Amino acid sequence: MKTLSIIDFLEQSAEKCIIDVRSEGEFLKGHVANSVNIPLFNNAERAKVGTTYKQVGKQQAILEGLEIVGPKMASFAKTVNEMNSRPEIFIYCWRGGMRSNSFGWLMETLGYHVFLLKGGYKSYRRQVNEFLGNLQVSLKVVGGCTGSGKTEILDQLKQKGEQVIDLEAMAHHKGSAFGGLGQPPEPGQEDFDNQLYEVLRKIDKTKPIWVEDESKNIGRVFLPLKFLSLLQSAPVYSVHVSKDDRIKRLVNEYAVHKKEDLQNCLYKIRKRLGGQAVKDCLVALEENNFNHFAELVLFYYDRTYLKHLEEKKARIVKEIEVKDQNYKEAVEQLLGFT
Repeated sequence: MKTLSIIDFLEQSAEKCIIDVRSEGEFLKGHVANSVNIPLFNNAERAKVGTTYKQVGKQQAILEGLEIVGPKMASFAKTVNEMNSRPEIFIYCWRGGMRSNSFGWLMETLGYHVFLLKGGYKSYRRQVNEFLGNLQVSLKVVGGCTGSGKTEILDQLKQKGEQVIDLEAMAHHKGSAFGGLGQPPEPGQEDFDNQLYEVLRKIDKTKPIWVEDESKNIGRVFLPLKFLSLLQSAPVYSVHVSKDDRIKRLVNEYAVHKKEDLQNCLYKIRKRLGGQAVKDCLVALEENNFNHFAELVLFYYDRTYLKHLEEKKARIVKEIEVKDQNYKEAVEQLLGFT
């Protein structure tokens, strides 16, 4: 077995099999990108062994761990053989200790070339935090009212070969009170930071990165402070789309969801909308008048966005008019200007 530093581990494991042998709870909280979870101990077993270690001692905890792991070894071997066709295996646990070494011994016995992460996942998190805390990149921000199609513009920019980070896709949330509808479960903060780190460490830092205008949080996750600072000082390219087109877009996107789900999202902003507006929205939903529902909700979001836009007026370097949802033309304007 060979132990690698965090940088070497990440570079050498690219597109290869990375196994996280921590419990499923630890993995769910955050993990190295593209790693798969094969827990040496599940949540309950880990807690049991940990309790024994604290109350009885290390030797007894090891014996208890062996009793748990022993019957699983054949299953571990079968799982890895089925999922990995390469001769190398990259393994990590929390601190790069007994769990990864034990699993590594088994993989080595099976004939794999085993590489362990020095310091384990804890060293990876240290690297993520240091990198994001000292981040120096150039951002270009696509701004615009709700329903303006900013994500489509980012997609078009990406197709043109521009560097793009879709923060909302990463957060599994589109930012508004309705932004979680139809999305996969939101990541935790730790896992969001890990994903952002993985994207940023691979980009060309001599070139700008296009992002959508965001507040400090997207759903339940928050942008890292340094990244947020860079975003809030970056040039803004403001996109203007007619209200009718924005309503069409929102209806197409959200009218497919259950009325009950739309109501629940509406209640999240009921205090800011006001009692009468909420009543009008509920009536519109009941009558299947999704256009009017979207129009009422946009009144709140437009007012909020325009207030924030006023604060960043000095940063607006270009205003783009999008007609008939022609985002290809809008992107041509953006790239022609920049």
